[in-house]
Amino acid sequence: MHKPGRPTTMELMADTLSRPEHARAAAAVRIAHLGVGNFFRAHQAWYTDRAPDAADWGIAAFTGRRPALAAALGPQQGLYTLVTRGPTTDQFDVIASVSAVHAATEHDAWLTYLRSPELAIVTLTVTEAGYRCRSDASLDTTDDAVRADVEALRADLTAPVATAPARVLAGLVARARAGHGPIAVVPCDNLPDNGAVVAGAVRAMAELVDPSLLDDLDRTASFVTTMVDRITPETTDDDRATVRNETGIDDAAPVVTEPFSEWVISGSFPAGRPRWEQAGATIVDDVAPFEQRKLRLLNGGHSLLAYAASIRGHVTVADAVADPVCRGWLDQWWDEAAAGLSLPAADIAAYRDALLERFANPRIRHLLAQIAADGSAKLPVRILPTLREQRGAGTVPPGAVRVLAAWICHLRGHGAPVNDADGERARAAASGPVADAVAAVLTMLDPALGADDALAAAVATRIEDLTR
Repeated sequence: MHKPGRPTTMELMADTLSRPEHARAAAAVRIAHLGVGNFFRAHQAWYTDRAPDAADWGIAAFTGRRPALAAALGPQQGLYTLVTRGPTTDQFDVIASVSAVHAATEHDAWLTYLRSPELAIVTLTVTEAGYRCRSDASLDTTDDAVRADVEALRADLTAPVATAPARVLAGLVARARAGHGPIAVVPCDNLPDNGAVVAGAVRAMAELVDPSLLDDLDRTASFVTTMVDRITPETTDDDRATVRNETGIDDAAPVVTEPFSEWVISGSFPAGRPRWEQAGATIVDDVAPFEQRKLRLLNGGHSLLAYAASIRGHVTVADAVADPVCRGWLDQWWDEAAAGLSLPAADIAAYRDALLERFANPRIRHLLAQIAADGSAKLPVRILPTLREQRGAGTVPPGAVRVLAAWICHLRGHGAPVNDADGERARAAASGPVADAVAAVLTMLDPALGADDALAAAVATRIEDLTR
């Protein structure tokens, strides 16, 4: 509640924005974004805010499954505080790149932005599971939400839809029917070759609705591939209190993040883009080497700790890496994962050193339970590539085996709680005797793994070790 005589949140933010480095009004919307969450606001919105041409690039951001952030950010006109939390100090910045915030249900607003000749980019942060793809990266046409969206669009191409592929398809079709030129679609989630994955999912959705819509996609979309990296934990009441005490701003939706950030981008932007490279992004011809390094070392390491370290009673990443046992597990996994990377060994060693420093930051409370979510979508891209490489070389890799074993333990009720879009099926597979559970879960991930007796035996043994 606002107290008499005390500046409002908007007044304080406006005062902050009056400083020379932020002296600009809300920019006209040229980017539409799906998935208003902490990571988006610590990453893409932050890069856009820092770009030298930020005044020309406003973002209209739409929530995913929950509208709470739209309700929180709306009264603040999209402004929020980014807290960059180092090992000893905090830096507070007001981010002004989000010009409008909408709930996911505001589908007419989404279509209106996509029909605008000024729009140049669609970005997405909807999590790996949000693309509704199978383990082979194809659209899961058996998914109930996908099927419902297909039926809705068959009846009316402007009908409200729920899934990310359908929302992108509906927007691009609306743009094509409005007669406007192509824009860039830029996924920013941890999927290998995410541009191609999203293109495939959207095109598969179009084929199911009406194959003639593929022509609309060809005229209106360039799919860009990215690698993104910035540890961004959930915001707590203590974080909100810190912002209030340090800045005087009653910010309903601050974001806490680490000092490190990386964004690697490859692809065409036919309608232009902000000068993100001058804000620290890297523009390359091939994202794959950077993507594989990050997915295997950072994200794979996170998944290992989320499942295995939580069984040992740890709550945060910093807690886990302070445990010599977990640190040994992490090094073992990194040795296996690094063997399949193409970047120079010196670069990989430096990256591992930097990861340890980032993981150990005691002031970044990155919850293992948060990382553990949606393992059924994450493990196929974070762990299985290394596992398949090692098995192809005739090795049963103990680090990868431990991650799989710990995930099955997680599904059986050990460690972090299960919060998975495919959790019902995964928990059912992991039930019953250990040997049966291992076979069923491995088969769910990949039938070839389910038929690998040596792997199954190693995973079952590790489960007994972890739960002893």
